[in-house]
Amino acid sequence: MKAPRIPLIAMILAGGRVDELSVLTFFRPKAAVPFGGLYRVIDFPMSNLMHSGIWMVGVLSQYRPYSLMNHLDYGIPWDMVGRRRGVYILPPFKGHEASDWYKGTADAVYQNLEFIRRWHPKEVLILSGDHVYHMDYRPLIQFHRECKADLTVAFTPVAEEEAHRFGQGIVSEETPFGGRLLDYQEKVRPPVSNLASLTIYVFRPEVLEEVLIENAKSDSHEFGRDIIPKMLGSYRLYGFIHRGYWGYTRTIEEYWQTHMDLLGPNPKIDLKKWRVCTNLSHRHIRDRKPTILGSRATICDSLFYNGSEIHGEIIRSVIFPGVRIGEGAVIKDSVLLYDTVIEAGAKLEKVICDTEVVIEAKAELGGGPEIVVVGRQTRIPEGVQLAPGVTVYPGLDPSHFSQRTYSAGEVIR
Repeated sequence: MKAPRIPLIAMILAGGRVDELSVLTFFRPKAAVPFGGLYRVIDFPMSNLMHSGIWMVGVLSQYRPYSLMNHLDYGIPWDMVGRRRGVYILPPFKGHEASDWYKGTADAVYQNLEFIRRWHPKEVLILSGDHVYHMDYRPLIQFHRECKADLTVAFTPVAEEEAHRFGQGIVSEETPFGGRLLDYQEKVRPPVSNLASLTIYVFRPEVLEEVLIENAKSDSHEFGRDIIPKMLGSYRLYGFIHRGYWGYTRTIEEYWQTHMDLLGPNPKIDLKKWRVCTNLSHRHIRDRKPTILGSRATICDSLFYNGSEIHGEIIRSVIFPGVRIGEGAVIKDSVLLYDTVIEAGAKLEKVICDTEVVIEAKAELGGGPEIVVVGRQTRIPEGVQLAPGVTVYPGLDPSHFSQRTYSAGEVIR
């Protein structure tokens, strides 16, 4: 007996890590990286799906998936549990005509065609799980249906000097939402367009299956590099243009900048307006006590959350739950993840600390244009000075620090 037909299902590409995020993705996929004080990056597409009324989701995960699985919690935080709704973690598997590792974005979906067939949807929405943005997918889906498209690709305008980093589309823009996709090039320089692919695709299921089966015969398995260019001229391809904020968090600099976009008198990211949902049980967020502010604490243009204890100075920073900041410590332009401890007199400027880091008294980190990144559960000894651009590996204790000062760009392992 077939499962009841679902109007649309979503497939979230959430399995990878990127070297550009350095130590932040040593133990978690990029989609599970904490963001914004309470959230994970995958919360943004998950919340978009919830607000768009899309309740059936397959999450394609392979790299260190436990953190992601724990956070998604069967879809409970997004009300995706019940009849004809659910969140399914879809790891790679060994079996007939399937590999034991996803060989690319297209191969990840190809290995899970059986999941799609089970629900026989009218459309399949494919999303990246590692972008920060707010989008109602319903206008995109309606545009796809009205155009009778085989594939609709969502784009957003970017600065021309940045366009070479993305897939680029030339769109006829016959309507305010977009038009026919006339050309598509993957990360070419000079760019053919300033419209960057959001890695958001709406497919007719029959067409998706057809192109994935054909692609499985080749050696490369990416939607942007392989699938879309080959579909041009043979299928009905359209481009949909999204003009809202889009945070691309592929690099440390972008991850830091997207956090800074939460701050200021007119923040570019309005988490309350976006109605982003998260799993408040993950890392016991909902069970933490209120934040304690000491008599000498000063906070300027920053976000901080419950369970913290602040006695120092915070300027333009994002402070996650459980962070403790001692007297005389100064935190500026920084992001401190869960349960990090900054002892008295320490100074941090343009620093990202992963979870459960300890910065001992009077240590000085950063202070220049390059970001200092400290891996989780590392303890930096008293008085040590890290120049801008230093990277510190996870799990280090004071015995790993043989110098008092480290030069710009050094990596401490």
